[in-house]
Amino acid sequence: MAGVINDSTVEVRVQEQCAWHRPFTAPGLRSSYSPGRVAIETDDDSAATVEAMTSPRESFAGHTLETPWSMLQLAYFAGYAMWTYLSEPYSLTFPGVTTEELGPWDEDGQIWRRLGVRYPDSIGTHSADQVLYVDSDGLLRRRDYQLDIAAGSPAAHYMDDHREFDGIVIPLKRAVHGRDEKGRRVPELVSVTIDIDDVAVS
Repeated sequence: MAGVINDSTVEVRVQEQCAWHRPFTAPGLRSSYSPGRVAIETDDDSAATVEAMTSPRESFAGHTLETPWSMLQLAYFAGYAMWTYLSEPYSLTFPGVTTEELGPWDEDGQIWRRLGVRYPDSIGTHSADQVLYVDSDGLLRRRDYQLDIAAGSPAAHYMDDHREFDGIVIPLKRAVHGRDEKGRRVPELVSVTIDIDDVAVS
């Protein structure tokens, strides 16, 4: 499964929970994500379904961090993750999303503000409760969550290299670390990295 979504193009709709990765598993195919259904389909106007799964989150029941995923499970994870990341801050205004400012955080000598976010069941994401960290420039620099689909594994997700595209600021580099019992990242444990080359807003 390694490399399946390397060098892929990601498309999301901000107003609704939809995301696509292309190519996905083979040239001419793409993934299609929504919270209640994921699919592998042809990447053309017909969008013919090759394989699909409904209620995809239920398929992770009993999983640990080491449990292998199917391609449709990867499509679900990658879809909701990228939708979560690329739809902010707009998604924080969705019905049922609540936020609360928490105490400050010292990140290697920098004082970051923290925002607790609770997502409703209607939104597919890592976990219902997450924490966003904002630096002195007002930029999102980190998010904490538990990976519910992998036995609640704790993660500290860092964001860097922020750039502006049509008035929207997006971090182009992301790295997900393990998180210890004190809330600190585990530097040597990196589970995912994301490098974004270009962004188009329409």
